[in-house]
Amino acid sequence: MKELARAGALRMSDWGRGQDQGQSKGRVGTWDAAERRRRVLAAVGRVPDFGSIAEHLRNWAVADAGPGRLLPWLPVAFGLGIAIYFTADREPAWWAGLCLFVVCGAIAFAGRRRPVGFPIALAGAAIAAGFAVATLKTVQMTHPVLDRPVGNATIAGFVEVREERERTDRIVVRSLSLEAPRLDKKPDRVRVSVKKGTAPPVGAYVTFRARLSPPLEPLRPGGYDFARDLYFQGIGATGFVLGAITPAAAPSSPGLWLKYAAGVQSIRDAIDGRIRAVLPGDKGAIASALITGKRDAISAPVNDAMYVSSLAHVLSISGYHMALVAGVVFFVLRALMALNPAFASGRPIKKWAAFGALIAAFGYLLLSGSEVATQRSFIMTAVVLIGVMVDRPALTLRTLAIAAFGVLLLAPQSVVHPSFQMSFAATLALIAAYERGLPWTTAGGDTSTGARVALWGGREIVALILASLVAGLATTPYAAFHFHRLAPYGVVANLLAMPIVSAWVMPMGLLGLLAMPFGFDGLFWSLMGHGIDWMIAVALFVAHLPGAVGRMAAFGAGPLLLGTAGLVALCLLKTPLRWGGGMLIVAASLWAVHAPRPDVLVSSDGMVLAVRGSDGRLSIHRSGRDAFAIKEWLAADGDARLPSDETLPQGFRCDESACIASLPDGQIVSRVIEPDAFEEDCARAAVVVTTREWPDKCKASLIDRRLSRGGGAVTLRQTGEKFELTAARPAGQARPWAHGSAVLEETARPATRPSVGDATPRPADLEAGD
Repeated sequence: MKELARAGALRMSDWGRGQDQGQSKGRVGTWDAAERRRRVLAAVGRVPDFGSIAEHLRNWAVADAGPGRLLPWLPVAFGLGIAIYFTADREPAWWAGLCLFVVCGAIAFAGRRRPVGFPIALAGAAIAAGFAVATLKTVQMTHPVLDRPVGNATIAGFVEVREERERTDRIVVRSLSLEAPRLDKKPDRVRVSVKKGTAPPVGAYVTFRARLSPPLEPLRPGGYDFARDLYFQGIGATGFVLGAITPAAAPSSPGLWLKYAAGVQSIRDAIDGRIRAVLPGDKGAIASALITGKRDAISAPVNDAMYVSSLAHVLSISGYHMALVAGVVFFVLRALMALNPAFASGRPIKKWAAFGALIAAFGYLLLSGSEVATQRSFIMTAVVLIGVMVDRPALTLRTLAIAAFGVLLLAPQSVVHPSFQMSFAATLALIAAYERGLPWTTAGGDTSTGARVALWGGREIVALILASLVAGLATTPYAAFHFHRLAPYGVVANLLAMPIVSAWVMPMGLLGLLAMPFGFDGLFWSLMGHGIDWMIAVALFVAHLPGAVGRMAAFGAGPLLLGTAGLVALCLLKTPLRWGGGMLIVAASLWAVHAPRPDVLVSSDGMVLAVRGSDGRLSIHRSGRDAFAIKEWLAADGDARLPSDETLPQGFRCDESACIASLPDGQIVSRVIEPDAFEEDCARAAVVVTTREWPDKCKASLIDRRLSRGGGAVTLRQTGEKFELTAARPAGQARPWAHGSAVLEETARPATRPSVGDATPRPADLEAGD
C-alpha cells in the first residue's frame, strides 16, 4: 500500500511540475500548488484501497481539482443556487439567503487550507451566493401584480416598449393612472395588444381603455411560467386595448431613461423602415431582425421552418451575431492599420482593433434593443476582447465562467430561461471540443495532402460540421424540454446556411448601416436580401424533408438537471472521470423518454378538457375559442395535430347536459355542462370536471371551479386505484408572481367508484352527437 501511494505521489508530482510551468500563479490561500497537491494526496490516501482502480480514481480526482480547475465550477454552483431559489414554494426572506451566504463564506475562508474541505465549502458558498442574489433581485423587482381580470380599465401612461407582430402590435405602458371597478392592485406596468399599425411611439403619453388579465399562468403543470417571466420584466398585467388610443399631454417629464429609450427606438424604426422599403415581406423582416432585433413580423410559415430546421438562432441577436459584428470590425480595423507596415510594426494594432470592435459591439447592443440575451452576448464578447487587449487567451473556460457570472449577477432569472441555457450549453461544448477534439484538424498541415485540403477549405468545412454537430447535441436537451422539438437535420441546415449568413448576409448588413447616413444603403440591403433568400430556401427545404419535425413528449426538470450535470462534467473535467458525465447524459435521456404522461388535463378556466384514449392520443373538448392551451398540450404530448384538427374531439360523446370520454381501462371522464347531469355522472364516472361550484359530495374525483381557479391548469394520472392530481399552482405556493389555491389537495381522493361494468358508457351516450 505504501509503495503504491509513493508511486502515485511521484506520478502526481511529475504532473504537477508540468502544470506549474504553465500555471505559476495557481495558489490557494498562502500556500502554492505543490503543497496543495501534497495535502490532497495525503487526504485521499486515507480512503480505503480497492486496488489499482481506486488509485486511478484518486489520481484523477487530484488532477481535476488542481490549480485553476475549480474556477469554471463556481458559476455552475452559483447558477444551481439560483435554480434552487426558483423551486421554493414560498418566497424566502431576503435576509435568510444573505445570512446563509455569510456563514458559508466564513466556513470556506476558515477551511481554505484543507485540500478536500475547501472545494466543498467553496461550492456551498457559491450556491448560497446564487440563492441570495436571486432573492435580492426579486426584492428589487417588487411591484403589484393583478390578481383578477378587469373588464374595463382606464389607463394613462408613457409607452416604454413597442413591438411589431405579424397580426397585431403590442406596447408596454408605465401606468401613471389606472382606474377600474373593484380594483385592489394597480400594476405599475401593463402590456396590451393593439390593432396592427396603431401602436404609438416609445415615449408618448397616451390614454386608453383596456381589458386586463393577470399574467398568464403555466398552461400545464411543469410548463413554462409566463407570469414569472413577466414579473421580472416589471409587468403586472396583460390584455388588449378597447377602442382607440388617444395621445395626451404628459403631467410630468418622462425621465432620462425613457428619453434615451425613445431616441434609440426612433433610430431602430428609421433603420427598420429603410430596410422594409428595399426588402418587402419575410426578407425585410429577417434583415430587420438581424440589425435591429425586431423579429416579430416574420410570417408564421417561415418562422416555423426556421425552428424546425434549427436555424431559429439566427433570428435572435445572441452570441453568434455579436461575435460576428465584433469579428468583422476587428478584422477590418486591423487590416486597414496593417496597410502601413511602418505604423503597424511599432504599435499594438491588434489591441487597438479589439478596442474598436468593443465599441462596435456596444453600439450593436444599444441598437438591437438591449434584451437580456443580447446583454449576455455582449458580456461574453467584451470579456474576449478585453482579454485580447491585456494579452490573455481570447476564449477559454475561464472566459466563459466570467461571462456567466456577469450575466447571472445582472439577471439571475435568466438561469431558467431557454435562451440562457442553450447559449451557454453550446458555448461550453464548443470550447471543450476545441480544446480537446478539434486541434487534430490542423494535424498534417505541413504535408502536401494537408496543404491541398487546406487550400480547398477542407478543414473549415470539417470544423463547421463538427461545430454544428457539437452545438446541436449540446442544446438538444433544452430544446426538447422547452419546445418539445428535436432537429434531426439541424447540422445539414446550418452547414448550408451559416456560411452565407457569416460571409455575406451580416457583412452586407453592416455595410448598409455604414452607408445609410450617406444615402447609398439600398444596394447593400438588396445584396443582403439575396443571402436571406438562400437562408429561407434552406429552412423551407429542410423543414419539408421526411422526419424533419422531431417531436418529444414533455418531461420533468429532473432529467434536464441530470443531463446538465452530465454535460458540465463531460466538458469541465480533464481526466477520464469526464466519461461519467456521458453516463449521466445517457441516464437522463432514458429518464426523459420514459417520463409518464397525464391521463386527463384540465385548463385553468375549466373550458378545455383532454382525455387520453385507448390509442394513446388525447381527445380534446373545448367550449371557448382559445386554442393556445390546446397547442401547448399537443406539443407537450409529442402530437403533430393542430388545434383545428377535426379528429381532436372524436373521443367525446356529448348531449345537452354533459360530455363523456373513456380512459383506456373503460372508466369514464365526464364534463358536466348543466346541473341536472351532475348527480348521475358523479355516481357513474371516475372523474367529473365542471366549471361550476358544487358543494355536495361526489364519489368521483371532482374538479370544479374552486379548484381549477386557485390551482390553475391541472393534470390527473392513474396510479393504481386513485388519480394523482398535479396543479400548475400547488397548494400553499406563495411567490410574488404566483399564488396557489387554499382548497387544492396534492392528490385527488380515490374515487369510490361503482364496478367497471357500471362505468361503461351506455348506447345512448355513444349515440349522442357532438
